[in-house]
Amino acid sequence: MQGPDFAGFHESRPERAAQVAQELGVRAFASLNALLDAVDAVTIVVPTPAHFAVAQQVLARGIHALIEKPIATTLAEADEMLRLAKQHGAIVQTGHVERFNRAIRAALPYVHTPRFIESDRLAPFNPRGADVAVVLDLMIHDIDLVHTLVGGTVASVAAVGVPVLTPFVDMANARLAFDTGAVANITASRVSRERMRKIRIFQEREYISLDLAAGNGEFFRLRDDVNIAALATAPLALEQFVERIPLEADEGEPLRLEFESFLAAIRGEAPVAVTGEEGREALGVALQIVTDIERALPSRSKGAHRPARA
Repeated sequence: MQGPDFAGFHESRPERAAQVAQELGVRAFASLNALLDAVDAVTIVVPTPAHFAVAQQVLARGIHALIEKPIATTLAEADEMLRLAKQHGAIVQTGHVERFNRAIRAALPYVHTPRFIESDRLAPFNPRGADVAVVLDLMIHDIDLVHTLVGGTVASVAAVGVPVLTPFVDMANARLAFDTGAVANITASRVSRERMRKIRIFQEREYISLDLAAGNGEFFRLRDDVNIAALATAPLALEQFVERIPLEADEGEPLRLEFESFLAAIRGEAPVAVTGEEGREALGVALQIVTDIERALPSRSKGAHRPARA
């Protein structure tokens, strides 16, 4: 099947638009309306607070949209976007690109009924994304991943966090309890000296360790022939009672795989990889976390860590 034609892009800053058009040899449209007149589908990668304004115009025309995470800043915005998409027959996919990470793809066949998940995502400060709390900037990746791994719904949230470099929460930790009985402990920081993106998944007699930055992982499970009573009598080398399986998946750049999945959904060749409804669900949990954090912050800081709810 013939591949898609790239029509071009719109950038509100003329000097930046000219620079990108020249460097990449692509067309810069002078306005969003001009771009929408020329396309069947778009990717929305504007700052988070502008998602809703842009998506409204896109979806009202029935144009399919891949919307960067988080899908919106409030649930009311997300609901209106999904309503417009349904009314005008547009597909919405949420840009939770970590779903396409090689480590996640390799681990999924080994994931069944997780009981506890621990996730750490640390990064040096970057002004890009600093217009929202770290929960909506970074942690939302792991909120979506944990939900994908566990299934079910979040039954309760307990969280703490602090602003460090911005008026918003820059470091956060959240404990999510699911109706399945699983528990997830998620930490995110954008004031770290080093980068880290790791997830550990604990199941009955099994353990999965994933390094999302490296795109690899390992699966450990208790050997069937192990005498559990003997383990308590003397120290044993790990390989004597645990089977270790390196996790591997096909090569693939996550962003490219995400775009390919979006095109497949538009063509009716595959279901939407990360639906708008799933993006809304991740946003809802993220906002619960921010609300829980705000309860413990000094009153002078409250309200500066997330947009007001519509």
